[in-house]
Amino acid sequence: MTGSDATEAAPLPPLARIPPAIACVADYAAYARERMTPAAWAYLEGGAADELTVADNRAAFDRLKLRNRVLADLSSGHSRLDLFGVAHEYPILLAPVARQALAHPDGERASLLAAAAMRAGMVVSAEADVAVDALAREADTPLWSQLYLSTDRDRALAQLGRAEAAGCRALVVTVDAPVNGPRNREQRLGQPLPAGPGARPAPQVAPGESLFSNPLITAAPTWQDIAWLRTQTGMPLLLKGVTDPADATRALAHGVDGLIVSNHGGRVLDTQLATIDALPAIVAAVDGRVPVLLDGGIRRGTDVFKALALGARAVLVGRPYVHALAAAGAPGVAHVLHLLRVELEMTMAVCGCATLADIEASHVVGAAHA
Repeated sequence: MTGSDATEAAPLPPLARIPPAIACVADYAAYARERMTPAAWAYLEGGAADELTVADNRAAFDRLKLRNRVLADLSSGHSRLDLFGVAHEYPILLAPVARQALAHPDGERASLLAAAAMRAGMVVSAEADVAVDALAREADTPLWSQLYLSTDRDRALAQLGRAEAAGCRALVVTVDAPVNGPRNREQRLGQPLPAGPGARPAPQVAPGESLFSNPLITAAPTWQDIAWLRTQTGMPLLLKGVTDPADATRALAHGVDGLIVSNHGGRVLDTQLATIDALPAIVAAVDGRVPVLLDGGIRRGTDVFKALALGARAVLVGRPYVHALAAAGAPGVAHVLHLLRVELEMTMAVCGCATLADIEASHVVGAAHA
């Protein structure tokens, strides 16, 4: 969010205060688990069913190999880009993550402070503990707002109005969760967390009944709702949760301005494609008409580079910054953004890429064909 009434972000402690034991993004996970209750850890870290997609989101990046290039002129290098008319210092945004106060008392406020300090964009969850309009008054950084659609259009209009009034730069409609997946990790604990702000109820299915008789199913959004929403706002509209090229093509026909290839972090449907494996087919279907972003499995700057090489304009990170939030608050989130940016730019340099435009699919070996 930018504007004359925006307050300047307070300075963060020097990142040099981060303990030496934390050398990369993944190092934060162990510290986060120590600082969270078992129920909060299961909620924020867990996935659907056997969590195979959670694991494969990460493993799929490791299956891809990089081909370096040498002796390139890097003297004017940078990792800047433009998204929907807004300049970004680097192609890494904070993904929408619900209920961040479960990780740290400052919750989304700490994440926003870090994003502003590191000049990164942030997508505010529809189930955030702090409303988007309140966050927008606290720091000056590009904010996008997440929206879950249903047949309750009055509720959608109210959420849209708050996002517009807050000066959000884009609306992100998450479309891959008409119902919640089976969160077995949470179920085994038997310690359900109280519902947070904006939380969508989980469907309750009695023995002998069908899920399809549940009112939550009949209220699930359809393409007609996307068409209606498109008429209600001039904000850039992105669909998050698209992994099928036919859906990507249909989204463009409905006036969507961008797509986020995502499988909800493996939290809805287990055994889905890893997002990096789904990316090339979506990029081919879109054929440059709108930006394609990706989330799921990003833990290294090399992962960011691989996603960009396969056609993503930018990436979003979720669990990594929540781990850092739990472990170290705002400085931890800032450190994650710093680490990923530096690792990305180091990868660019070794692969002979002075700018993001120099990153090509030929830098990646082992990618699935579109």
